[in-house]
Amino acid sequence: MLSIIDLRGSDASRDPAGLLPRAPADDLAVARASVRALVADVAARGDPAVTEAARRFDGVDTAPECWRVGADELEAAERALDPALRAALVDAIERVRAFHQAQRPANLVWTDPGRPGVRLAQRFVPLSRAGVYVPGGLGAYPSSVVMNVVPAQAAGVASIALATPPGPSGRGHPAILGAAAMLGVDEIWLLGGAQAVAALACGTRTVPAADSVTGPGNRYVALAKQEVAGQVRTDGHAGPTEIAIVADHTADPRLVAVDLIAQAEHDSLAACLLITDDPAIWKAVEPLLAEEVAATRHRDRVERALAGQSAVVLCDPGDRDAMLRVAEAFAPEHLELLVEGAAELAARVRNAGAVFVGPWTPVALGDYAAGTNHVLPTAGTARFAAGLSTLNFLRAMQVAEFDQDALAAAAPTIAALSAAEDLPAHGRAVAVRAGTAPGPAATAGGALATQSTPRKVDA
Repeated sequence: MLSIIDLRGSDASRDPAGLLPRAPADDLAVARASVRALVADVAARGDPAVTEAARRFDGVDTAPECWRVGADELEAAERALDPALRAALVDAIERVRAFHQAQRPANLVWTDPGRPGVRLAQRFVPLSRAGVYVPGGLGAYPSSVVMNVVPAQAAGVASIALATPPGPSGRGHPAILGAAAMLGVDEIWLLGGAQAVAALACGTRTVPAADSVTGPGNRYVALAKQEVAGQVRTDGHAGPTEIAIVADHTADPRLVAVDLIAQAEHDSLAACLLITDDPAIWKAVEPLLAEEVAATRHRDRVERALAGQSAVVLCDPGDRDAMLRVAEAFAPEHLELLVEGAAELAARVRNAGAVFVGPWTPVALGDYAAGTNHVLPTAGTARFAAGLSTLNFLRAMQVAEFDQDALAAAAPTIAALSAAEDLPAHGRAVAVRAGTAPGPAATAGGALATQSTPRKVDA
């Protein structure tokens, strides 16, 4: 079911990146051009462009005045939530909120004893308005509402707008609306796809522009976020999900099997990697994996994911460093450590969206109720990108305050650098304050006019 990549006794274990499977990259040129044109159209024409895109791509034909979900509909959706789902959302919200509030950094005030009169500060300022996109046509992902809204609230964002596509009934999915209502989000737009992202980012007559757009979606949503990234803050480009499980002789084979399947059921393009230094683990996992696949509800997509871009990587016996190198080269969205001394190994990990330590911390916990965020970098971008957090909704604003003596002490540095860069007005701005500046005519080489009244010039 899974292919075997045998690195035992091979120099390839030093640099295994090229051997590891991933879903094939789509040819996005046509889709990107279409999304670029759509975003430009929304930026230029606003509501009519959004309306036409919704009719064309989603088969939805509603006037702008019908896009916003009313307060009565939101209240009804919250009341109609299944009690078990409501309780789960309450618990998930509490867990995610507690961790994301703790993420908010403290403001910094810095003074240097060696440079009296200098006061520097860094303040973390929340974005004014956040836009959140949540898929919700035939399916519903209320956990995505939690994972995107709560960090914005923890950051102190005052205004949050949520866009979600209308379902077959023409209205939003009740679970999405109910979760939003529980979080106090009362601005919900029934818009889907790239046009929703464009409306939130560019603003229209009906939908006010936001300062950020985050949330999952199909490739058109992802491309739209890339397209508007120059004008609003966005989260990462989300591709097919992925997991890497590092397992040694202490791992429970059943846990390995169920966790591989839990990730594979997301998407037939999901990448599932088992990295082990013990061939006996794979021999024990293989029949259990077949057993679990046969019983899982989404068997077809699981089988395609496991057969398509998934593998077992065999490393030399006892070589934890080799297993870590493979995991680091893969830079997975989710990295699960089912090894002896898992916490010690976790402390060494650099390339992963999120790390799940030990047998009692499965990736499924992180998807819903660990308190960490499940919006994570994919496709190897965990080498440089991070998961969604409170920091995504904050701006670090720097503040400087000098007294007269402190500015005078810095003046020679400014004079030398501004002269080297041929920006003499920079130096003069400091010299005037220090009382060491020559007159304007001398500074400008005599080019500046010195008379104080205008002079008439004949055409």
